[in-house]
Amino acid sequence: MFSRKQNNKASVSNDMANKQKRYEALVLALHTDIYRYAYWLVKDKAIAEDIVQETFLRAWKSLDSLKDEKAAKSWLITILRRENARRFERKQFDLVDIDDVSVIDDSLSNEIQIEHRELRTIMASLSEEYREPLMLQIVFGYSGEEIAEQLELNKNTVMTRLFRARNQVKEALEKSETQWGQANG
Repeated sequence: MFSRKQNNKASVSNDMANKQKRYEALVLALHTDIYRYAYWLVKDKAIAEDIVQETFLRAWKSLDSLKDEKAAKSWLITILRRENARRFERKQFDLVDIDDVSVIDDSLSNEIQIEHRELRTIMASLSEEYREPLMLQIVFGYSGEEIAEQLELNKNTVMTRLFRARNQVKEALEKSETQWGQANG
């Protein structure tokens, strides 16, 4: 009987070690993408870090429910979106205006920096129903079906929103270029 308990303990220990290796591989592979999405979602570094930490904590607790490793990113994004929603259930945070936050790559020329800032401003001005699917497509390269699954929408609805979002961005850029040309010409 004593040897049976040892085998059982060894089995539990092996299971834990396998779970830990699987979890560490998951974090290593997807942490950057998950953080990037969280930062885009909340526009605050500290809050994004907290949400990502909570996301990975919940992922650890329910790692056994993840059967398909290919679905890990979608699974984590779903957890992250729910964690972000929980944040609003618990407490209302002060929001920061997107115009007050800038992430600039010093290696870019001023003209490119201005264009990037303008594009971020335009995309931030889109309503959430258009902005979120567009960002999932641009940042993560998700297909329409994957976006539909993430947002729990019909694929046709997602495709329509993506089409309208791109058109709104295009129109805003054209309007901006016209105004820029009139101001300089």
